[in-house]
Amino acid sequence: MNIDSTRLQPLIESIFAAAGCEPREAQVIARRLVGANLVGHDSHGVIQVPTYLKWIREGKVRPNQRIQTVVDNEVLAIVDGQFGFGQAIGEQAMELAIRKSRTFGIGVVGLRNSGHLGRIGDWAELAAEAGCVSLHFVNTSGLGILVAPHGGYDARLSANPIAAGVPRKNAPPIILDISTCVVAEGKIRVALNKGEQVPAGCVLDAAGRPTTDPKAFYGPPRGAILPFGGHKGYGLGILVEALAGAFSAAACSNPENGARLANNMLSIVFDPARVQSTDAFHRELDRFVEYVKSSRTVTPNGDILLPGEVEASNREGKLSRGIELDPTTWENLGQAAREIGVRVPVS
Repeated sequence: MNIDSTRLQPLIESIFAAAGCEPREAQVIARRLVGANLVGHDSHGVIQVPTYLKWIREGKVRPNQRIQTVVDNEVLAIVDGQFGFGQAIGEQAMELAIRKSRTFGIGVVGLRNSGHLGRIGDWAELAAEAGCVSLHFVNTSGLGILVAPHGGYDARLSANPIAAGVPRKNAPPIILDISTCVVAEGKIRVALNKGEQVPAGCVLDAAGRPTTDPKAFYGPPRGAILPFGGHKGYGLGILVEALAGAFSAAACSNPENGARLANNMLSIVFDPARVQSTDAFHRELDRFVEYVKSSRTVTPNGDILLPGEVEASNREGKLSRGIELDPTTWENLGQAAREIGVRVPVS
């Protein structure tokens, strides 16, 4: 089914308001979840609503939290998310990093103990909207150990996304948003809900055998996701664990931290205006982009796309034609809403 985002977002807001979130937080969570669906990242969209509500009931995520300062100086801060909703906590952390970069040219913020931060590209986009360049490294230190090391088949790492953003003057920002594993776990769940297979070379079952069946991945016992590019993605995943986990005064992937998801994010935000004029920065960027896109294409009438352009195109298309939700996701969303006393509009 297709549902207009202007109908879907108020529904999600109502659900989280009923779950105890203040109006501003409910709006932020809904906007970020629906926004993930709009850009085509369904794994980080409204499919997460039943899980988030379950975590509230279990005390694993706490509504209406503010970041708590652990370390703070001119350019560096370590903040604790108090297990609040990542969509709200992430905004607070990024606002701090952007403020520091405005004053000192760079802002480095290590965020620990956040709830699920959602689509990490959101934080790169937020910095780009402020005219800043940014880098983001994210891991989990409890629930979320999903990825096998290169050469092994037991899950030992988190999905460990990396995001980066570069603002442009008269065009959408360049946004890189990748996981260091082949496929996000949420995309496996989307395939499960749709009754589809996952691509070959993405996951292993619990015995270390390659599989395309999402049911075989989930088990029990659960299998593992592979790092992308073998040793390359694995190496990047180790780096993310060190930066988002250890350096941010949080933790690397550690099963002893229990079944509570704690996202940790190291964000580094730069203000290019502190290095050169913004006009000079954008002139060089535009020149380079034009040069890259001038390449001959492999296929006739092909296109050379920048990181983030697919998402921008998805957003434009889905704003007009609606967001497609599979029947299982819509049914689960409706059940979650009814259980908390929220009326679900007729599809």
